[in-house]
Amino acid sequence: MSSLLETKIAARQHALREQGLLRQRKVLSVDHALNTNASTSSPRFVFEGRAYVNFSSNDYLGLSRVPQLAEALHLGAQTYGVGSGASPLVTGYSDAHLALERELCALTGHEAALLFCSGFSANTALMKTLFDQHDIVVADKLVHASIIDGLQDSGAQLKRFLHNSLESAERLLARNQTSALITESVFSMDGDCAPIFELSALCRQHHTWLIVDDAHGFAVLDGYNNADAAKLINVQVVTFGKALGCQGAAVLGSQALIDFLVSNAREYIYSTALSPANAALALAATQYSTAHPELQQKLLENIALFKQLCREANVPLLGSDTAIQPLIIGDARQTLQVAEELRAAGIWVGAIRPPTVPVGSARLRITLTAAHAAEDITACVAQLAQVLSRVGVPLVTERQAADDHR
Repeated sequence: MSSLLETKIAARQHALREQGLLRQRKVLSVDHALNTNASTSSPRFVFEGRAYVNFSSNDYLGLSRVPQLAEALHLGAQTYGVGSGASPLVTGYSDAHLALERELCALTGHEAALLFCSGFSANTALMKTLFDQHDIVVADKLVHASIIDGLQDSGAQLKRFLHNSLESAERLLARNQTSALITESVFSMDGDCAPIFELSALCRQHHTWLIVDDAHGFAVLDGYNNADAAKLINVQVVTFGKALGCQGAAVLGSQALIDFLVSNAREYIYSTALSPANAALALAATQYSTAHPELQQKLLENIALFKQLCREANVPLLGSDTAIQPLIIGDARQTLQVAEELRAAGIWVGAIRPPTVPVGSARLRITLTAAHAAEDITACVAQLAQVLSRVGVPLVTERQAADDHR
C-alpha cells in the first residue's frame, strides 16, 4: 500500500505529463572537437550523441567560454582553494569577495554590495528581510518568481500593477503608503524593458524606493547601467550567471541597507559563502565585459539580424529588442512539438510552459548571444519558419504578435 506522499507525487506527476507540463532534466555534454575554436563558433553542446546549436543560453556575451576567464577561475582556485569553507560571518568572507563588491559599486555608484550564491537567493533574501506585515509593496505583474516567493514569506501586502504601465503604477502609489516599487530591467519571458527612468521619477515623487531585478540587463543594457545607476535605483540586484557567464549574484544599495541585510538575512547568515574562486572569476568577467564593448555591439548585431530574418519570413515575434526573443504559440503541447522538431534539425530552443508563463501563452524562448555565428542564426530562422508552417502555427507579422499579446 502506497503512503500518502507517494500517492500525491504519482498523481501530480501523471497530471503534469497529461498536460504536457512535466519538467525533466536532460544530461548535456561537451564535444571537445566542436569547442576547439570556442571563441569563434556558435555555442554548441551534445545530447544523446548529437550536436546542437544552443539558442537557450543566458550567456549573452559568450563569456562562459572565454579562455582568459577559465584561467581566472583556475588562478582563483589555486589561490583560495575551491570553496569558501564557511558562512560569510564565520570565516567565509575573503578579500576576493571584497574586491568584487568594490568593483560592482564602482560600476553602479552604489555604496555597498552583498554577494549571494544565486539570483534567486538574493531576491528572496532581500524581500523577506527588508519587508514585513507593516509594508505595502507594489510590483510589476511579471516580476520573477523569486521576488513573489520572498514577498509572500515577508508578510508584506503586495499590489501588482499592469506590466510596464506607468499609469497603473502611479494609481497604486497614489492610493497607498508604499514602501517600495519593484520591477525587472529586462523581463525574462517577454524580453521587453522596464521604463527605469520614468519609474525612478515616479518613485521619487511618492518618496518610495525603487528596487530593480537587473538579472537580464546588467552588463548588456546601456542607459542606467553605469556609475549613475544609484541615482535612479535604490536597490539593484545583479546576477553573474547571465551576461557575465559565471555564477552568483549581488544586492547593491546603501551602506545602511547592506549592513541591515548582513545582520538579518537568514539566507546570507546561514549559507556557505560563494567560493572565493567564483568571486575572483566574477570580478574578472566584470572587468572583461567592460574592456570589450565590441561584445555588446556584436550582441546587438545578432539581435538585429535575427529580427530582420524573422520579419522577412513572417515569423511572429513579440517585438523585443533584447537578447530574449519570445514566440508565443499558446498551446503547451504544440509548443513542445515545435521545439522537438527544431531539435530534430539540430537547433535547441527553450519551450516555456505554465506555470512559468500564464496558461494560453506557452512559447518558444529564443535567446541570442554575441557568440552566435550569422550562418547559425540564418539557419535557425529558416528552420523555425518551416516548422511553424508544417505544424500549423499561424505566421503573422511581428506587430500583430505584439498587439495580440497586449
